[in-house]
Amino acid sequence: MRIIDSIPHQRMTISIFQMNDKYLVKFEAGPMEQVFKFSVEEVRSLEKLKELVNENFIEKTYLRFNDMFMQMKNLN
Repeated sequence: MRIIDSIPHQRMTISIFQMNDKYLVKFEAGPMEQVFKFSVEEVRSLEKLKELVNENFIEKTYLRFNDMFMQMKNLN
């Protein structure tokens, strides 16, 4: 697996990896991470992938981090 790009963001680290026939988009915020896998065959290019991972996609991912954080917090 190798990192091929990143998407700048103020609240999260967003890295794009390529492994075999998949693009992996990894979001990191604090102690949590989310990874989305996309088929290279379906997406076709890095540019198309970045169009899919648009601001709306990123915002929904960030909101999911908030839910994950609250779930962790409620364990204590």
